[in-house]
Amino acid sequence: MVFAPDTEVALRTVVNLVNSAANGREGLTTLQDLDKFLAAEGFTGSRVRDARELASVHALRGELAALWTAGEDAAVTTVNRLLREARALPQLVKHDGWDWHLHATLPAAPLADRMSTEAAMALADVIRSKEMDRLRACEAADCDAAVLDLSRNRSKRYCDTGNCANRAHVAAYRARQAATG
Repeated sequence: MVFAPDTEVALRTVVNLVNSAANGREGLTTLQDLDKFLAAEGFTGSRVRDARELASVHALRGELAALWTAGEDAAVTTVNRLLREARALPQLVKHDGWDWHLHATLPAAPLADRMSTEAAMALADVIRSKEMDRLRACEAADCDAAVLDLSRNRSKRYCDTGNCANRAHVAAYRARQAATG
């Protein structure tokens, strides 16, 4: 395990949020889409369930997408700003079957603040661990999705949004076959 379990969950949520707009598609068009996303990610706390809340999540997604491939200094600046804007105050909590983990906002805080704080706390762990290279873009030529590499040998090259790895492997196989046949 590279990071604490709650950090890995938060990082996966960030990847899934960023990739909800990958490759020119919008996966969070409606409030129902956002509801489904948050339920799938196990995200709890208060909700307003209005267009403004959805727009704030879209804005956060854009910030996190830019941060995903940013250099360390730019990532630090963004993480610190996100934590400062949400007035983050880290606390150990236990809820919903989770053992002790960190929260830095109250459950009643606005959704985008809670999401940005969870992301910023996880990214702070990544930065402090000197593991920014685990955040990268998919290597498929026709894909712009984010990749989170939690593999031991740092070998993950393709996203989980589609068939990028499978298409690359098939293309490499066909190229080898063509070269030998």
